[in-house]
Amino acid sequence: MAVYTQVSAEAASVLLVRYDLGRLTAMKGIAEGVENSNFLIETDRSRFILTLYESRTNPADLPYFHDLLAHLHTKGCRVPRFIEDREGRWLQDVAGRKACLIEFLSGVSVSEPHPLVAYNVGKALGAMHRAQGDFTGTRPNPLGHSDWRPLFEKCDPVESEKLLPGLTARIADECDYLDQNWPDNLPTAAVHADLFPDNVLILDDEVTGLIDFYFACTDARAYDLAVTHTAWSFSADGGQYSPEIGNAIIDGYLDRIELDASEKAALPILARGACLRFLLTRLYDWINTPAGAMVSRKDPLAFLRRLDHYIAHGLIT
Repeated sequence: MAVYTQVSAEAASVLLVRYDLGRLTAMKGIAEGVENSNFLIETDRSRFILTLYESRTNPADLPYFHDLLAHLHTKGCRVPRFIEDREGRWLQDVAGRKACLIEFLSGVSVSEPHPLVAYNVGKALGAMHRAQGDFTGTRPNPLGHSDWRPLFEKCDPVESEKLLPGLTARIADECDYLDQNWPDNLPTAAVHADLFPDNVLILDDEVTGLIDFYFACTDARAYDLAVTHTAWSFSADGGQYSPEIGNAIIDGYLDRIELDASEKAALPILARGACLRFLLTRLYDWINTPAGAMVSRKDPLAFLRRLDHYIAHGLIT
C-alpha cells in the first residue's frame, strides 16, 4: 500500500453517495507498500479501504483479483471482499484512476513474529492453496522468473553501483544461475506472491486477514511458500535468520497441504528466486520512485543478505 494519487475528502464523500455505507467521518492515506494508492476510510457506520490502481496494475487484471477473493471468501479463507455499490458495481473511477472500496479486516501487522504466529501464517497460506480446487481463473505472473533479467536491465547500473559496488555483477551471476537451475512443471495454484508481514493481519496470535492480493497470479505453489519463508524468517535488514520462524512457516503450511518430492527439492532454488525478485523490484523502485510520492522506499540490500544466506546454507528446516 502507498499513496501516489491524492484524493480529497470531497471526492471520497461523492464516492460514498453511491453506496449504503454511511457518511464520511475520517480519511487518511496509508504509506506502507509500493504498488497502489490506499486510504483508510471511516464512516459513521464502519471502516473501509479505498484503493486507487496506479500504473503497475492493469485494469484488465482486476476481475481476476475480484473473483479470486470472492472464491476464497466462500471457502472460509480470511480475505477482504470488494464492496459493491447500490447498482452492484465494485469498480469505480476516482481522481482519474480505477478504484475500489474494500472490506476492512481487524488485526495488526506484526514486525517481530514468534513461532506460533509464523505457524499460523503458514497454515493460512496452505489453506488458501487448498481452497482452490474449483477456482478456474488464471493470470500469468508479471514478475516471474522470465521477467527478472529484463527488470535488471532496466535498473541504471550507475545508480546500482552507488548503492553497493559490485551489485550489478552479483545480480547478473544470480540471473545466470537461476536461468540454468529454475525448476519446471511444479504444481501450480493461484498464489499471493507477496505475503509479507504487512500483508497479514494478526489478532491474539491468529490470522484475521490475508490482504493486498495485487501480485496474485498463477505460479508454483511452492514458490509462494518460498516467498513467505524469505519474507518472515529474517530480520528486517536481512542480516539475521531465525530457523524457528522459518520452520514454523513450513510446518504450518504442511498442516494444511502436502508438498510432493519435486516441490520439497525445489524450495532452496525457489527461495533464491524469491530473493532476487524482491531485490530487483526494490532496486528499481529505489532508483525510480518519484520525489514527493507518499511511499516508503525499501532497502534492496535486505534481500541481497537473504540471498547470501540461502546460497550459503540452503533452506534450513
